[in-house]
Amino acid sequence: MARYTCSFILAINLDNLQPLMLDLLQNCDLEIQYYSSDYILAREIPGNVSVSQLVKAEVLIDKSTATETETRMTIVVKNEELPLRLENHCRKVFDFLKKEIEISRYWHLIESLAG
Repeated sequence: MARYTCSFILAINLDNLQPLMLDLLQNCDLEIQYYSSDYILAREIPGNVSVSQLVKAEVLIDKSTATETETRMTIVVKNEELPLRLENHCRKVFDFLKKEIEISRYWHLIESLAG
């Protein structure tokens, strides 16, 4: 199973982050499956890759450390594909999503740490 994570510190109010992340995920061709105030689950729309390569993305928003101006967030991107190559489908989706978060005009990126 391929699995990639990244944590972010963003200069944005907690209340504004969740709706903006929903839009960002949908603009990245991910379908929202479930969301709450501190969690979002999205998945890749079937049709372009095999079922084992379909990516799920989880967004975890850390409400306990959020301030008026900063919010911490972690994304987890995973699928059932074995990551036998460094350049696999899950990694490509992860890199694309990470870049979109980092360059978004809706917040200022303070820190990004990929795991």
